[in-house]
Amino acid sequence: MTGSDIFASYPPLFRPMEKLSESDSDPGPDSFDSDSLPVIDLESLNPGYLTQVCREWGMFRLTKHGVPTELLTELHDHANKVFSESFESKQRLPTTPMLYFWGSPAITMSGNAKQTGPSPSAHQVNWLEGFNVPLAKISHFHYQDPLLESFRSLLEEYGAHQTRVAKAIFNTMAGELNFPPEKSASYLWLPTGILRVYRYLRCPVPEQRWGVSEHTDSSVLSIIHQDQVGGLQVFKNNQWLDVKPIHDSLIVNLGDMMQAMSNDEYVSVRHRVKVKKEKERISMGYFVFPAEDAVIESSKYKPFTYTDFQEEKELDLKTVGMKIGLPRFRKEQSASHHHRLL
Repeated sequence: MTGSDIFASYPPLFRPMEKLSESDSDPGPDSFDSDSLPVIDLESLNPGYLTQVCREWGMFRLTKHGVPTELLTELHDHANKVFSESFESKQRLPTTPMLYFWGSPAITMSGNAKQTGPSPSAHQVNWLEGFNVPLAKISHFHYQDPLLESFRSLLEEYGAHQTRVAKAIFNTMAGELNFPPEKSASYLWLPTGILRVYRYLRCPVPEQRWGVSEHTDSSVLSIIHQDQVGGLQVFKNNQWLDVKPIHDSLIVNLGDMMQAMSNDEYVSVRHRVKVKKEKERISMGYFVFPAEDAVIESSKYKPFTYTDFQEEKELDLKTVGMKIGLPRFRKEQSASHHHRLL
């Protein structure tokens, strides 16, 4: 593929990239020192060690997870082919079951393909594009295009594996945290599971832009599979650590909902994604949430549902330009806010 073909697949906002040339496209693999991320073996899951890791890190590398290596390879190969299609053709795709978006890691934020109003600048968006795939819908729709149908089928198979993995991990955590059975069932609501397939774009000024800037996930659990390019970082001990890409492992991180459910015993981990000048990066994220009407109750937070959390997050994005998240629901935050109103 020529350089001009590559850029034709990019959203127009990211195309003026004269500083990049085709000769820059493959400088060889990055070198990573072995990272210190804890490793959890799903086949012989140790509940005590999992609890320790959730308290101290909120992120871990998962091995022996049962997702076939061949499936991971095929998925990344198909994702590369689909993303290499022209931007205009990707925008014309049906929005169900795979919604194409760009410029934001979450489709509800600015910069996605369905955005209205003034166009954002390259300074305001993340250097990525992706597909948002609700797993509850993926088996009810089929594409005429063979490449898209094959990609959809692979995502459906991968989603089934991710659902299995998330359930096994959460059930172990729920047992350690002594959740009542009815709470466990609603706290991890598998029909909410979604896949997001990301391509992080080549950027002429990677030191000035982000693939995804620093954030915590709003989910209960997030499970990531990354290619060999690298760029994912986690914040630990007041520094940013590179998360080494290892093809046959998954990266699991806890989200805001899990931190609240655990009464702050577990950590919703801060992480981010860097972009590169010479390489694109593909990653696949699985995110799962509580049932819409499940009330999250703990001593440190006023009772709230995930719907409440989303509404507050969207309001904050519009009014202060950033996600506030869990602090909005802390009991001391609520009392302080009430005092200010008196």
